[in-house]
Amino acid sequence: MQPDWLKQHFAAHTASEHEAQTEPEQPSGVNRRDFLHGSMIAGATAGMAAGGLVAQHHAAHAQPASAPNPFGKDWWPSPWGAADERGAANRITPTKVLEAVKLIKAGRIYQLGRMYEQGMPLFGSRHYNLTIPGGPTGGPLGAAKLVYNDEMFSGEIGQVGTQFDGLGHIGTLIGDEVVYYNGLKQSDVGGAYGLKKLGVHNVGVFFTRGILIDVLGYKGGDRLPTGYVITPDDVQGALSRQGTREPGEGDVVLFHTGHSKLWMKDNAEYNKGCPGPGVTVAKWLIDKKVCLVGADQWAVEAVPGEDKARPFECHQWWITMNGIYIHENLDLEQLAADRVYEFTYIFSPLRLKGATGSPGNPIAVV
Repeated sequence: MQPDWLKQHFAAHTASEHEAQTEPEQPSGVNRRDFLHGSMIAGATAGMAAGGLVAQHHAAHAQPASAPNPFGKDWWPSPWGAADERGAANRITPTKVLEAVKLIKAGRIYQLGRMYEQGMPLFGSRHYNLTIPGGPTGGPLGAAKLVYNDEMFSGEIGQVGTQFDGLGHIGTLIGDEVVYYNGLKQSDVGGAYGLKKLGVHNVGVFFTRGILIDVLGYKGGDRLPTGYVITPDDVQGALSRQGTREPGEGDVVLFHTGHSKLWMKDNAEYNKGCPGPGVTVAKWLIDKKVCLVGADQWAVEAVPGEDKARPFECHQWWITMNGIYIHENLDLEQLAADRVYEFTYIFSPLRLKGATGSPGNPIAVV
């Protein structure tokens, strides 16, 4: 896999200020998590760099005074109250569920999740391994000679393959503390054996209206160029071409870019960057009060994006500031081929207590 452009980007922006700080090599490719950690360190004071981040327990909605908020404003408390840990999933009301049911007319099901398997694109030191112990694992048992197989899994279960990003996945460094959704601090959230707050087990089930924005269909070609930033004009053009009404409150919005055609065919190119919406479109979706944004690539936003000094900023706007979930590495090719632009979106994250995300196989039903 070719050199980690995120590591190079980090070095270019921080070398003059933090010459002593270096990132370990990632021979297997880009490591988004490590880059975000590195960016966090880059924003810290020299004393913090020497002593490490020491989380101080503040009130859940008090802003640290030692440095300004990089977004210029507080994003807490949540519209659903200071104790909320579900975010935009709260927008999936009984009325929204009944609206989604009415979209099912043909009884067709589309699986949107990728196969979890060896050789799929991974980042940095993340790994996936499934082993069948024995062969068969046990037996024979009883007069009928029953045998059985088990499996053992090892990996970052919520952050490989088709992955659902929970609210504990992304935060922002303000002063000397990391702040997450609803103003929760690292001291509130962090836990070595599962997050104490904002774990994916809080989310619940998605059963709501989904729409596909087929930007590739609108722009043409085999796939959008790596790094292409989807603009508001692209979104409006695609919606007009499709005859699809704009997203509304509680909807799921999925972007088709064609980038997934590289999946397991050219993993280096797949991981190098990706086309997707920029912050301008991200804010438009926030105004529409959607509950989840997904795409057929690994970031659900353009990489490197509109502002190279603020990588993965859509993650912060969506997850941290507005409680909007992200679904990455989806397979949207069949939906696009069949011109299915409106559907019932169904997904139930695994109830992994304290996890940052979840694997799974979301479906679209029409």
